[in-house]
Amino acid sequence: MTANSKKSHDQAEASFSKTQTQSLALNRILSERDAVSQAREEKTARLRELRLGKEAEELVAASAAQHKGKR
Repeated sequence: MTANSKKSHDQAEASFSKTQTQSLALNRILSERDAVSQAREEKTARLRELRLGKEAEELVAASAAQHKGKR
């Protein structure tokens, strides 16, 4: 009976270890995915700000050129 109990205990530990390893791997993958997603969002926001700044400068320059041409 003791050998059977030990075998069952060893199987349970092996199963738990496998599940725990899979869970840790999944958490690592999700963490990496979140980091990549956050980096992409930050880059997109930075590029959007640069684009909007450039468009505003171009609008001011076009408006100044238009007013200069009318005088």
